[in-house]
Amino acid sequence: MITFYLIRHAHADWTPDENRPLSASGEREAVRVAEVLSQYPIDAVYSSPYRRAIQTVEPLAARLDMAVQITPELRERKLGHSISGDFYNAVQSTWRDPTFSYPGGESNAAAQQRGVSIVNNLQQQYPGTYIVLSTHGNLMALVMQHFDPAIDFAFWKSLTMPDVYRLDIQLGRGAKIKRLWHERFKYRAPNA
Repeated sequence: MITFYLIRHAHADWTPDENRPLSASGEREAVRVAEVLSQYPIDAVYSSPYRRAIQTVEPLAARLDMAVQITPELRERKLGHSISGDFYNAVQSTWRDPTFSYPGGESNAAAQQRGVSIVNNLQQQYPGTYIVLSTHGNLMALVMQHFDPAIDFAFWKSLTMPDVYRLDIQLGRGAKIKRLWHERFKYRAPNA
């Protein structure tokens, strides 16, 4: 068996720059992610190359005295250029037809294949380990959908920033998915 802790990055203020940093609240949430996940066994920490994903697991890696290993395959699924209209409708279109992509974008099928490929490679290289994967909402949901076809657009839309799921994979016996992040873990300012 291998266990993955799939993390959707903490909050970052939206800008067109994919390498945008965490917001102040996102930085506080990253500390909470470290507090929550440091209670579990962890052998390695991998992250998307985007700053918001790296910053989400840096406090955890520091607490565990581990390096964050940058993995380009964990990058977010690129929706496309010049998406007009409602963002959620644009994303929903890609979930309705997994092979559809906007100009300059990546289809859900292609992104899922990329994400599952890194999971499979790590499973083959490091069986019996516990690995953190810090990534983005679409890619995280698509990886989990590979193991649970019931995961859909509504599931993706319900993800929080951050969010944490545990994916246990047993060769020949399938996978189990469990949410580890709950509202009670959110950072609370003193006297809030």
